[in-house]
Amino acid sequence: MHIAHRAVAPVLSSVMVLTLACTATPAQFTAAAPPRLSPRVSDVPPAKLGASYDPACPVPPSRLRLVRMNHWGFDGRVHRGELIVHQDEVRPLLRVFGKAFDERFPIRRMRVMAEYGGSDAAAMADDNTSAFNCRRVTGDPRHLSRHSYGDALDINPVENPYVDGSGDVHPPAGRACLDRSRPVEGMITPDGVIATQMRAVGWHWGGSWHPPDYQHFSADGT
Repeated sequence: MHIAHRAVAPVLSSVMVLTLACTATPAQFTAAAPPRLSPRVSDVPPAKLGASYDPACPVPPSRLRLVRMNHWGFDGRVHRGELIVHQDEVRPLLRVFGKAFDERFPIRRMRVMAEYGGSDAAAMADDNTSAFNCRRVTGDPRHLSRHSYGDALDINPVENPYVDGSGDVHPPAGRACLDRSRPVEGMITPDGVIATQMRAVGWHWGGSWHPPDYQHFSADGT
């Protein structure tokens, strides 16, 4: 009996392996599809505007678009983000973010300003990337911000802080990133993918201003 058992065992083992291999689903042999930007563009629901809009704004909601798209996070994973932009700027910005996605440029978070009650200070402190927000210029309330038109964008505010005319840094946590000689993850540099692609679509970077606004890009240079 002992001899017969030793002779049969290898045969049973081979049958078991063959059966497992034959019942495997095709998905087990197919490589996962690479992540994509996967943008979706729609009209802007009122709830996505919230306190970031009021009837006195220079651009009506009908000329704004909600752009949902993927972006790489600081955790190395793909996240779904949202921006509200002017309808005329959807195509150029999708080109910019498409190139940034391909190069895995990290974005901390990308949420509409309604989630911050329209507060620029709160959004910057949260390192939020955003576009439309009908408001005055932070640090200079005499002027209407270009974000009120939907053709301006702020990216990773902590890594790319704004210095106003009084020398105050926004957000305060970004002060350590004023030294641009030592780039950190998420920092915008003159020759990096964000600044390069923004120039390619005709947008201007506030990083060249004095004082600088490293987070800020706009279609008209203001």
